[in-house]
Amino acid sequence: QVQLVESGGGLVQAGGSLRLSCAASASIFSINAMGWYRQAPGKQRELVAAFTSGSNTNYADSVKGRFTISKHNAKNTVYLQMNSLKPEDTAVYYCNARKYGSNGVLYDYWGQGTQVTVSS
Repeated sequence: QVQLVESGGGLVQAGGSLRLSCAASASIFSINAMGWYRQAPGKQRELVAAFTSGSNTNYADSVKGRFTISKHNAKNTVYLQMNSLKPEDTAVYYCNARKYGSNGVLYDYWGQGTQVTVSS
């Protein structure tokens, strides 16, 4: 199993910045993919940014050029730097990790979520 602990959410004005952190209980090298999703009220959870394999990244079109995902391997931590925030970025942000179990099944693990609110 992988436990994920998130931090860094909060309230910010439009145009501001926040940085989210997600610390994993397992080595990042043992995790196949790791990243951030978000869910706004009444909407489905959506991918924001993720490391898909190694250092390859994938971003939602709506955040390209504004958000940056990074990682610190020694700390088993993934970050999401969010700049030029917009009210439509308001959501609960979830850290996600995908890891194969010993049975060969790919499992999804989720953090508890952290609220990001952007005021206009």
